[in-house]
Order: sequence, then structure tokens, then C-alpha cells
Amino acid sequence: MTKNLLIDMYYAAPQLWYVMCFVLIAMVSFILYQFILLLKLRQKNYFLNRDRERYAETLYASKDGYFAFIYPDQKVNDPRNFVRERCSRRLSIILNLELGTNSTLEQVVQCFYKDDARKIQKYVDMLREEGVSFEDEFMIKGQNKHIRLSGTRINGIDGNVYCDMIWFRDVSFEKNKITNLEEKKQYIDNQFDNVQDLIDNLPYPIWLRDENLNIVLCNKKYVEYSHAKNKEDVVHSGAEINEISGVSISKNVALLAKTTNKQKKQTSKIVINGQRFAVEVIETPFHSSDRLDKISTVGALIDVSELDDLKRNFKLHQNAQLEILGTLGTGFAVFDERSNLAFYNKAFGSLWGLDDVLLESNPSYAMFLEALREKRILPEVMDFIAFKNEEQRAFSSIIEAKQDFLYLPNEKTIRRLRTPHPMGGLIFAYEDVSDNLATSRAYQGLLKVQQETLDNLFDAVLMFDNSGHLKSYNQQYKKIWKADDAFLQTQPSIVDVINLHKQFFTKVENWTVLRDDILKHIYSMTTKSFVLNRDDVDSVEVLSSDLSDGSIIITYRIVNG
Repeated sequence: MTKNLLIDMYYAAPQLWYVMCFVLIAMVSFILYQFILLLKLRQKNYFLNRDRERYAETLYASKDGYFAFIYPDQKVNDPRNFVRERCSRRLSIILNLELGTNSTLEQVVQCFYKDDARKIQKYVDMLREEGVSFEDEFMIKGQNKHIRLSGTRINGIDGNVYCDMIWFRDVSFEKNKITNLEEKKQYIDNQFDNVQDLIDNLPYPIWLRDENLNIVLCNKKYVEYSHAKNKEDVVHSGAEINEISGVSISKNVALLAKTTNKQKKQTSKIVINGQRFAVEVIETPFHSSDRLDKISTVGALIDVSELDDLKRNFKLHQNAQLEILGTLGTGFAVFDERSNLAFYNKAFGSLWGLDDVLLESNPSYAMFLEALREKRILPEVMDFIAFKNEEQRAFSSIIEAKQDFLYLPNEKTIRRLRTPHPMGGLIFAYEDVSDNLATSRAYQGLLKVQQETLDNLFDAVLMFDNSGHLKSYNQQYKKIWKADDAFLQTQPSIVDVINLHKQFFTKVENWTVLRDDILKHIYSMTTKSFVLNRDDVDSVEVLSSDLSDGSIIITYRIVNG
């Protein structure tokens, strides 16, 4: 019946049904639309929350801490009309804050020194009141930790002020590293200045060339010698120190040193301030920048004028001395560092009977010995080869003058003197002392006979030379005056000898007066004999006489015993 009623109603008013159906469809559509909008809003809100969480975590993960003043939104009716302060987790860790993220700005500022705290507060006030950004560095109180603060205001596109943020960055590592680098730089600068002072105060020019042999560094002395304005002018213009002929004194030497990779030297002449100098140029190659194919050189110029003069004077003196040696009767010969005969005089050739052809051929010392052996005028030796080798070793072993004697088969005795030559080798001097030795032996024989004669006399005898020192005595003197051999052999003076007699005159009140009186009588030209009364005998007769060479002979004879 209900069904029939609906059918009747539909046929009675069909428009009404059309309207109701339309309204129902519109309501369902609206509900679906709103549901879809709600889903979109929820999705948008979800992603907004996710983005907010990501941004928050990103801030938390930053190595910088921050303290923010968050303002209410002025474009909408924001119920949060107060300013919120926010301290980040990183900031609480950097400053070691007890309250962590709940810390206030006052607690943050208290972590710094008093003056710095006031300065920070002033920066914050200017930021909040006028939006003035700032950046500065401060140290945490009681810690060697440097914090860089940078304040900035964050505005929206619509001009709304979102917040004022103060970023805190721990720059201790960077600060310490910069400090260390600055200290190292200062040290290097000081070392560089010291090296620069060192090379600039050297008394001779030095320079550095690159692989192309261009001057890249020099000292003040080089500037002076090259007539350049300054060091920069030397490097820019490539100024060289030139010889008298105007050619570079060192560039060819540097090229040769670089080509051979060995140090090279060259002596030349230059004119500086109107004066002529003899100089030695030294170029030393080295591998620069650890590359074997890149060779640079370092050069120096040494003034050798004095050495050049010395060499010239030495040569002149040497020639003069050789001329003098040539006129002497002693045989002289110079064998050089290669043991070859470099000089000889006529007496040398005459002494050994060697012809000029052999001597002018500059024979070696070994050939000289061979020539003497053939003439049978060398000392007799069992092994000539060993003798020759020993003689040749003298060229490397003799460092000071050495004298010896050569006893030849012809009964001649040759005194030989060998001494090192300043330029290398040895100087030999040969002198025939056969006659001198014979005379010396005869003289020694006479002295021996004289001493034996004195020792066989009954009287005590003393002989003093012209300087007043004991020259000779006999055994009878030692017996009479109880003298000691060791004392007499020291050649005492006549005063010391007379003082030795004091022990025999103990009864004399003033020995000095008696001694002077004895000496007066001994030296007297008229009184040649006098008597002394000793403690142990009655008297001793003293006789003195002068010899032609100024010597004095004193004789003591016991008169009563």
C-alpha cells in the first residue's frame, strides 16, 4: 500500500520528486567534496608537520647553537601574543648550560666574561629593537674556547617579523689553528729575515739561477757589483757581473756546471769602483723542486786579489831563492809532488858526478837513485829495492826537516837534509862533511888527551870560558873540594863554584866578603897567587891565569896537609 502511495504521489506531483532527487544528489556531492577537502587538509597538515620536524631536526643537527626570540604573528589574530625564547640543544652543549634548552638569555650571557657579557647584551638589544645584525667573537669564561656570535632578524615575505636569532659557533679549533699558523708564519718570516740578513751581509756576491740560468735571487753585494739599482732590477733586467771585456763573468761557468752537473770554478779580472780585482767565480748545480730533469745553479764570487798577489810574490821569492841556491857550494835539489826533479844547482851535479843531459830530463827520484847505483856511490845495502822503496816513501812521510848521513863506498860522508816543499815534494840538501868529520874527530881526540892530562895532575884544576862558566875540571878538584859530578856538569858560573867552597870556611864571620875577595884576586891582573886557610887543613894555594881566548884557569894546591 505504501508502494502504491508513493506511485500516486509521483504521478500527482512529478516536479517535486525531481527537486528532491536533485537536492539529495547535491547534498551527497557536497559531503563527498568536503570529505575530500578534509583528506587533503589532513595530508597537507601531515606533510607540514613532517617538514617542521625535519627543519627542527636539521637545526638540532647543526654544529651551531642558537638562541631565538620568536614573535607572534601580527597579520592574524594570534592568541600567543607574547615573545617566546628558545635555546637549542647544541647551544646548551656548547655552553654546558645546567638547564639545557630551558635556559634563558641571562644564563647564556653569564657564561662569558663580564665586559663581553655587557657587549653581547648590547648587541641583542640593538637586534631586537632596531633589527641591527651583528657578528663578533668572544671567549667562554674560564675556558680556552672561542665562540663566534652572529645575530640576524628573520622576516617573512609579507614583512612580518618571525624571529630574532643569535647563532653560536664554536670556532676554537679554527682559532687555534689560525693562531698556530700565524705563529709558524711569524717564525718563517723571522727565519727568512735572518737568512736575508745573512746573505746580504756576506762580503762577496752570491746569486741563484733557475733552470734557464736567469738570476732569480741575489744579495746586496751582487747589486753593487752588477751596477743595478736594486734586487728587483737585477731579477727584472737580468743584470750580470761582467769581466773587464764586458762579458758575463759567470753565465758560461753556470752553463758548464749545469751541463756536467758538477761544480765549476773560474778565475777572472773585474773592475769595481775603479779598482781592479782578481776574483774566483764558483757555480754549483743542484736539482730544484725535487725534479732530476730541472737543474738550477747557485753562484758566488770570491775576491782572491790578495791570494793572487801572494802567489805572484811567492813565485818571485822562489825564483830569487833558487838563484841564490844555484850559487852555493852545497848541493840542492827539489823533487816535486810527483817525485820528479824540478830544480838543482851546479853543486848538486858536481857532488854526484851526474851529467846535465840526465838532470835536464827531469828524472824521477827512483831514476836518480838508479843513476847513483850505477856509479857505485850509494851506501852499501843488502836489498837495493827495499832501500829505494823506503827512500820513495819519504815523499809522503816527511812532514818536517829531517837530517841524516850517507856513508859512501868512496869513504866520503854526505850530510843530507830533507824538508817538505811548500808546493809539494821534498827539498834535498847534500854537503860533503868528510873533512869536517875528520877535523871533529881530531879535535875530540885532543880534548880527550887534554882531559886525561888534567886528571893525572896532582893539583886541582878548573877552567872557565870567557863567559865565566865552568868548561873543564879534573878528578883532583873533586877530591880536594868534595864536589859533585852532577853539579859540575851543569856548567855552573864561577860564583856558584866558589859558593860551593863555603862549607870549608865555617869559622869565617862574613862569607860574602871572603867570596868577593877571592873573586877579586882571581880576576886581578897583578895578583895571580894567594893562599886560603880552610877549616880542615892549614892552607890551600890558589893560582889563576888568563888564556888568549879569554878563558881562566884556576889551580888549587894543598900547602900543608
